[in-house]
Amino acid sequence: MNIDKITMGVCYYPEHWDKSLWKEDLLRMQENGIEVVRIAEFAWTIFEPKEGNFNFDFFDSFLEVAKEVNMKVIMGTPTATPPVWLTEKYPEVLNSTKEGVLYRHGCRRHYNYNSKIYQELSSRIVEKMSARYGNHECIIGWQIDNELNCELNEFYSESDTKAFRSFLKDKYESLDALNQAWGTVFWNQTYSDWEEIFVPRKVVSDSTNPHQVLDYTRFISDSACRFAKMQSNILRKNIGENIFVTTNGMFGNLDNHRMTKESLDVYMYDSYPNFAFAMEEDPKSSRNLNDRKWSRNLSEVRSISPIFGIMEQQSGANGWNSRMEAPAPKPGQLTLWTMQSIAHGADFISYFRWRTCTKGTEIYWHGILDYSNRDNRRLQEVNEVSKIFESIKELAGAEYKASFGVIKDYDNIWDAQLDEWHKRIEKVSQKGIFQGAQLTHTPMDYVYLNKNTDLEQLKKYPVLFYPHPTIITEDRAQLLKDYVYEGGKLVVGCRSGYKDITGQCVMEKAPGLLRNMTGTDVVDYTFVGPGDEESYVDWKGTQVKASVFNDILEPIEESRSLGTYVNNYYKGKSGLIEKEYGKGKTYYFGGTFSRETTEVFLDKLDISTPYKDIIELPQMCELGVREKNGIKYIFVLNFDNAEQEIYIKSELYNMYTKKAEIGKIKLTAFETKVYKIKR
Repeated sequence: MNIDKITMGVCYYPEHWDKSLWKEDLLRMQENGIEVVRIAEFAWTIFEPKEGNFNFDFFDSFLEVAKEVNMKVIMGTPTATPPVWLTEKYPEVLNSTKEGVLYRHGCRRHYNYNSKIYQELSSRIVEKMSARYGNHECIIGWQIDNELNCELNEFYSESDTKAFRSFLKDKYESLDALNQAWGTVFWNQTYSDWEEIFVPRKVVSDSTNPHQVLDYTRFISDSACRFAKMQSNILRKNIGENIFVTTNGMFGNLDNHRMTKESLDVYMYDSYPNFAFAMEEDPKSSRNLNDRKWSRNLSEVRSISPIFGIMEQQSGANGWNSRMEAPAPKPGQLTLWTMQSIAHGADFISYFRWRTCTKGTEIYWHGILDYSNRDNRRLQEVNEVSKIFESIKELAGAEYKASFGVIKDYDNIWDAQLDEWHKRIEKVSQKGIFQGAQLTHTPMDYVYLNKNTDLEQLKKYPVLFYPHPTIITEDRAQLLKDYVYEGGKLVVGCRSGYKDITGQCVMEKAPGLLRNMTGTDVVDYTFVGPGDEESYVDWKGTQVKASVFNDILEPIEESRSLGTYVNNYYKGKSGLIEKEYGKGKTYYFGGTFSRETTEVFLDKLDISTPYKDIIELPQMCELGVREKNGIKYIFVLNFDNAEQEIYIKSELYNMYTKKAEIGKIKLTAFETKVYKIKR
């Protein structure tokens, strides 16, 4: 992004306001530390009011004002909301329900990626805009579309069926190969002509062939990636060398890693932690860490782009007129959520939005300012945040410092969406590992396995968890084997290695391709049923929860049992196996990773609470660490609406106050600190 400091922006919609407000708004932003505005992502009709009739007067005028006051701009391509003239004339561009009912004009993201005419008209508007503004002196970046796969991440139009057939022809080349991969011999589903294949349709019990659905999800991701690349290619042709290309969001059924590698310079996320306090939630009794769980999302973003941006950072209450009601953020929460993003690797924060909209569906999605346009406490808080940014500007470019990693891959993510057996265990472990790391103040990363992942990326982590790799491939198994051989510790859980890349179960002894590496033979398995007692494994005197599902294990090939089940019909059988391989070790655990289980593993593997000799925090505070040029920056975030006390054991430099601190320090509700460890 060529940003050499922590930078503040805001989302602005000049089309929503009288032109007489523009200059006043921009100057007011600058007075409060805002240096960048994002514009135009929903403004197609303003650029092209009728098909082929282009008019740039409106945004020419706005950019002249931006130039006059020296405001930097991120320009959005407006393809998230096609004009009504387009959707009425070309209804084939519309997405539809599984039953074939079209999503009509009047909301957003109602198009499909695979309509040829939509691709043509989208390309043309991006070409026209980037030719006009590609080297404008105010524009520092371009945002492709807006929140790809938001609102809808399934597509059932006729255009999608045609494109799905082409996708499958390219992948399988023959119907025999497709029938084999989809297991169509089951329930007489065999295809004899490509025209017989559709995107998933309504079937009895809504139980579509799972192997078809897995390929369909891969197809959705491929479609979104190709749509982004189409726009990126046009932008690259027309914009200056130092102008970046990005997009925003992070939504399902999309390989964001591939999209970023193919099409973007930097990835940006939209962070709305206030959803945790929405009117339909129960934050007082929640076991999900409420707004703190957005740190999990930010960790996912960091796996895509280690240094990233926030294109939409929550500033006010969220809500449409039709759903998503929520209270206003309390004083201090705007700062807390901002620093939460920065702690995890964001160097650019753009608030949504400058002023709350007075019209349309998002009249309750509040910005920094209310409808009245008066100065308010949120504007004052933004001003105070700008001073924090100035005090911590040196840490721009610092990378997050994790103590361990959690491996993920899209095949298993998408398999867990369609397979209830996989989903049940994956949900528990993903939540449990994150919470265990958070509450022991053990920073973690997500590490995605894809065709670009190499051994050096894995070797950064002394311990890697791969909770339930139901699908495993030979390439991934070999990479993991190499990691362990070089000294890494790999922890896997139940239900690993029993499917191939198509999602079919393999006729091998479980855990399949992981069997020899882990020295494990799964001789039996079962859900821990509602009539059973909670399951535990005794690990050298420590009772380790093994909830939801249990693999009953036997050690093979010089491995050894570290723990046995203490109840159920398999009492005394192994539930945890360790194997040494090269310089490293593998651990196969027969259950899921609850928070309590994760905490035991972190402790037993000597990675828990790595900064305990420097600083001691209560559970209500998050610890994050970024590092640059050998200097570590420790973030302390109080997520509680009450005072918390921390204990600094070794003198730290407070970057806000520019003073050294040691001993007991009190944090007010939602207060944040950034400390520097002096070399």
